[in-house]
Amino acid sequence: MQQVLIIVNDAPYGSERLFNALRLAIQLNEQEGSPAKVSLFLLSDAITAVLPKQLPAEGYNIQQMLEILIAQKSEVKFCGSCMHARGLTDLSVIEGCEVATMDDLALWVLAADKTLTF
Repeated sequence: MQQVLIIVNDAPYGSERLFNALRLAIQLNEQEGSPAKVSLFLLSDAITAVLPKQLPAEGYNIQQMLEILIAQKSEVKFCGSCMHARGLTDLSVIEGCEVATMDDLALWVLAADKTLTF
């Protein structure tokens, strides 16, 4: 099974980078015949995507897409240092999203067959 790591740095709304990364991740999980294990790591402003109950003005909902990805058995981790730097460590996060460290990301990069950044 191919291991695909997707790393996102941009905020969930305002650009479409996270949206497109999630679209790709979901589609990779749905591919027949070439199974992939998809992992998602959120850094910088992308970490705000794990905050629940956001009401976007755009036509897509990042929380819903993250929940689909998690239901597909993909791992979703976010940088704890990035949360701390933004004063968000005491807030709840979407169920299934896990706080992580740069060491966790380094291990994922080493284990991945492909690493994509958005």
